[in-house]
Amino acid sequence: MRESTVYQSILEEGKQAGLREGRQEGRQEGRQEEALRIVMVILRRKFGDLESRLEARINQLSLQQLEELTADVLDFSEIEDLDAWLGYPRE
Repeated sequence: MRESTVYQSILEEGKQAGLREGRQEGRQEGRQEEALRIVMVILRRKFGDLESRLEARINQLSLQQLEELTADVLDFSEIEDLDAWLGYPRE
C-alpha cells in the first residue's frame, strides 16, 4: 500500500500542508517577538528599566495588544499610564 501512487500523493499533500502551517506559525511568532522587542525598546527609552511585574504582563500580551501598546505608549507621560493601560492602577 505504501508504494501506491494514491498513498504517496496523500502523504505528499499532508507534508505540504504541514509545511505551510509551520511556516505560518513561524511568521506569526516572529511578528509577535518583533512587536514585543519594539515596545520594550520604546518603554525602556521612555521610562528606564521596568518593574518585573510590568515586563511579565507585557510578555503575555497578544500581537494585537502589543501593536496597540506600541501606539498608545507615545501618549504616556509617566509610568502610571502604563500601569493603568495594563490594568494595574496605582493607589
